[in-house]
Amino acid sequence: MKGKPIDVHAHLTTPGFFRTLGPFLEKVKAYFRTDFGEITIEQALREYEEAGIRKLVLLPTEASRLTGILGDTNDYMAELQRVDPERVIAFATVDPLAGKRAVAELERAVKDLGLRGLKLHPPLQCFRPDDERCFEVYQAAEDLGIPVLFHTGISGMGAGVEGGGGIKLDYGRPIYVDNVAAEFRRLKLIMAHFGWPWYEEALAIALHKANVYIDLSGWSPRYIPQVVWRYADTLLQDKVLFGSDYPLIRPARWLSDFEKIDLKPETREKILWANAERVLGIG
Repeated sequence: MKGKPIDVHAHLTTPGFFRTLGPFLEKVKAYFRTDFGEITIEQALREYEEAGIRKLVLLPTEASRLTGILGDTNDYMAELQRVDPERVIAFATVDPLAGKRAVAELERAVKDLGLRGLKLHPPLQCFRPDDERCFEVYQAAEDLGIPVLFHTGISGMGAGVEGGGGIKLDYGRPIYVDNVAAEFRRLKLIMAHFGWPWYEEALAIALHKANVYIDLSGWSPRYIPQVVWRYADTLLQDKVLFGSDYPLIRPARWLSDFEKIDLKPETREKILWANAERVLGIG
């Protein structure tokens, strides 16, 4: 079925989510001005159906390098995808600094478990995207034909905590993803959260590199800077993707606010589903 949105950036508040992010959760709720408990995949799918959203990309949460506690595993992500594989597209995660061990795990996650992309969070996983120790993982992703989604920009995790909980925002700079895109030209890269506050940097990279896209997750459309919308409606209309950051922002609210943004009809279709179909390789 065409003509319905695809949310490229969603999480579940799984046991792994609560485990690995436990020290930050109360501050995160305050930062996003929301509250949530554990949400099952069935509950999420009902909410997405009510919002009229066709598919969601389910992203794991893993911060064990930072917190010492394991988050969502690839086996668990595969279990969630199997609940409704027509609607749920689950991504894998690995420690990109783990070399051949990470490559083997990514290959297992894609070939054996059926996961369909790779999510990496540089500030939570404590690495800079263009660190050459990660290149084996990027090469594997390129060979497997899967997209890689990087968290870019500020992190709500650690916001309001002394020292940000040890989280280094510099790891989220979009310019480091540019270096990856230049090295791995066939690898599709998604910069989440449009790299705020370095959003002009993110826009420039998406404009320059054919294999780089941005998602709009983590922000209500009414708070997204106007320059982002101007580029989304013109030069970057083929490079921008709808993402909510569920459950931190509910998709129904995101879509409602999106309706109020002045965009060309064809731009709306591209942002909501057409661009995602191309990046994810789905119809």
